[in-house]
Parts: sequence; C-alpha cells; structure tokens
Amino acid sequence: MIPWTMRSKTMKSDQTYPELDQLFGGYLNQDYYYIGETIEEIVTCYKNEITPSMRQAVLAEIEKFKREHSEDLDAEFYKIYGCAFNPKLWGHTTASFFDEMKHILQR
Repeated sequence: MIPWTMRSKTMKSDQTYPELDQLFGGYLNQDYYYIGETIEEIVTCYKNEITPSMRQAVLAEIEKFKREHSEDLDAEFYKIYGCAFNPKLWGHTTASFFDEMKHILQR
C-alpha cells in the first residue's frame, strides 16, 4: 500500500473526516492524473490500496458529511475540500459525486 499522507496545504480540515481527507489529499487532488483519468479509476485505486475497515470508515464519513451538511452540502464541501477538488469540474454536484464514490467503493 502506498502511504498517501501528504495533504494539500490549502485543504482545510479539523480531522472530522480523516478518511475523506486522505482521499482528497492523496488521490483526488491537483496531481490526480498520476493515478487515473476518471473518478472511477482514481477511486478504484484508492479502494485497492486501503483496508476493508478503512473502506467502511470512508463510507461512514460520506454519510456523516451528507447528514451534517444537508442544508448546504455544496458550500461546506467547497469550504473544506474546494481548493483540492471540485466536483463541478467533473460534471457532478457534491451529492452526485458522493453517490458515485459510494457506488465504486461498495463494489
């Protein structure tokens, strides 16, 4: 497993979502093209390099994020991860991006 511990210096986080931080800091960032060209390729790479318990943790964090920010999902996502990743640039809303990630991670 590749130790992706480097996070974007512009990404804000208080470690509320450590697995999402790892995903955006190490995989879905400005250097994503080293890992893959599509969200499916990138998230699949992440999925293949983490443990089953980490996979469950990131799925739980996705649900927690959606639940805690249901009124302002896009704004909160952008506030925390917007400097590292923007779902709109990939043709998604935050909600549809989370749905795609969940689908990939659950296969």
